[in-house]
Amino acid sequence: VHQSKLDFFCKLGYGKQDICKVLENLGQEALEDDVLKELIRMGSKPQALENQAQPSQLKLVARGSCSTTLGLKWLGEDEGDASSSLRPIVIDGSNVAMSHGNKEVFSCWGIQLAVDWFRERGHTYIKVFVPLWRKEPPRQDSPIADQHILGELEKQSILVYTPSRKVKGKRVVCYDDRYIVKVAYEKDGVIVSNDHYRDLQNENPEWKWFIEQRLLMYSFVSNRFMPPDDPLGRHGPTLSNFLSKKPVLPEKKWQPCPYGKKCTYGNKCKFYHPERPHQAQLSVADELRAKTKVPLAPGKEKERCQCSP
Repeated sequence: VHQSKLDFFCKLGYGKQDICKVLENLGQEALEDDVLKELIRMGSKPQALENQAQPSQLKLVARGSCSTTLGLKWLGEDEGDASSSLRPIVIDGSNVAMSHGNKEVFSCWGIQLAVDWFRERGHTYIKVFVPLWRKEPPRQDSPIADQHILGELEKQSILVYTPSRKVKGKRVVCYDDRYIVKVAYEKDGVIVSNDHYRDLQNENPEWKWFIEQRLLMYSFVSNRFMPPDDPLGRHGPTLSNFLSKKPVLPEKKWQPCPYGKKCTYGNKCKFYHPERPHQAQLSVADELRAKTKVPLAPGKEKERCQCSP
């Protein structure tokens, strides 16, 4: 009897030592339910539950529709995170600072305004490129305002200094525009600058297309950073679509007729008339194309064949 009960609870996953202790306390003739209650009271757990409680270092994800979701959760990435749908931002620090300082002073406060604007929208990847010699004390020919902001942004891993050094008293500066375009191109992000980078467009055809399609210009209005609502023109995408990886297409809306009920075009009018609910929303050319595609009746086809030479 002792061996049979021992085998039974071992199959359930309980340890032999715990089972023997309970049988000694309750006796050999104790019921299985009493033994199980005593094991639970002692805090003994089956080995299968203990293995589940311990987090495994490696999880195998099965192939299928759920594999990507489980993989993202295991990597600590939230699929519904709003920041994942926004493009990375690369800011031309020199261009932004000089624009805010009216091209006379290198105003670091302008860089802070631009960074704060993108932070409020939810962008997590923001990089600002500034030449290293801007860390030096300001001079009369190159004044700098609010220079402490550069150090604060550097501590936040937002600002990056492009290298520069002095050789025989002359400053050798690396081309910071190349850093800006290269990082934005590799990250598939957006360049924030009023510079057109024409020299880099002529240098690389891939960069030419990227600069034309991903350059975000801006203006400063009373210490307010303001990019345009239509970065690529009136017929281009909106600012929210321009800054997002998955643009949302607007719903097609018919423009109401400016003449209203006084319109004399009738069914040929290409604008929307709310008083005509059954109006075909097609232009005259589209209606003619649709009519030419309509097949003729069988009787008319025979008459047409007989008449044709």
